[in-house]
Amino acid sequence: MRSRPWLKHVPALLGGLVGVSIAGSAQAQSNAQGLLDNSWVFNLGAFVVGSDLSAGLNGSSRNNPTIDFDKNYGRADDATRIRGDVLWRITPVHHLRFMYFNNDTTRSRVLDNDVQWGDYTFKAGSRSDLQYKFEVSELAYEWGFLKTPTYELAASFGLHYSKTTLQLSGTATVTDANGQTGTASAASKASSLPAPLPVIGLRGGWLLAPNWYLDGQAQFFKVNIDGYDGRWSDLRLGATWMFAKNFGVGLGYNRFGTRVDVDRNNFGGTLKASYSGLQAYLTGTF
Repeated sequence: MRSRPWLKHVPALLGGLVGVSIAGSAQAQSNAQGLLDNSWVFNLGAFVVGSDLSAGLNGSSRNNPTIDFDKNYGRADDATRIRGDVLWRITPVHHLRFMYFNNDTTRSRVLDNDVQWGDYTFKAGSRSDLQYKFEVSELAYEWGFLKTPTYELAASFGLHYSKTTLQLSGTATVTDANGQTGTASAASKASSLPAPLPVIGLRGGWLLAPNWYLDGQAQFFKVNIDGYDGRWSDLRLGATWMFAKNFGVGLGYNRFGTRVDVDRNNFGGTLKASYSGLQAYLTGTF
């Protein structure tokens, strides 16, 4: 069974939220109502992330196998990242929503096996470094088709832009365009995959109690166009306790997964990546 290192953070996160909740339990007014009615809602949080990453980059004259980076470079320790969300209710029915997330990982390991990355073969027995950068930005229009004093449902459509950069460094055998090979002790090969894609989804919010608010969001898309053949999903669930009229704290869980087969000049091959984890966040609404 695969271990889940991020679970060690759960008691501290839950303890912090429960402690703040007890401190303000005497507050009786419905602070959470603003999360359903106010024009602006902001979330900013620390994201405890666990990730899975595999990819294959084709060379000039061959199709390379997919690399399991977690197997070859080891699983990265969970790292705290920042995720930000902004919701603007232009009217009760028409909304705009923006999200940004960044996950950067650096790993270094003496390789047990050769790793083929494009025209570079990083050699077994040598130390190799992996730099992995994953950014996601999204701007979406929401249509609030169902709204009551205690809950709302909204459908969304927008643009999701992700950029994945993978760089491998170390001792490698390099094959040139003529099929000639040579060895370099400080070789480095970077490949970047930008992916602007449309997004559709559904978001809901529920006023559970005067100061408690639950929200959930599901987004997905599948596309085959212009050298991209891929699919992705984004699922999120959160609970927020509003300790004041305009401010609150929350705890959520988010999972994102994508698989893309690409035939482009800047990246030819397969990318499969996912992240998941707990998010402790601050909320503001006005």
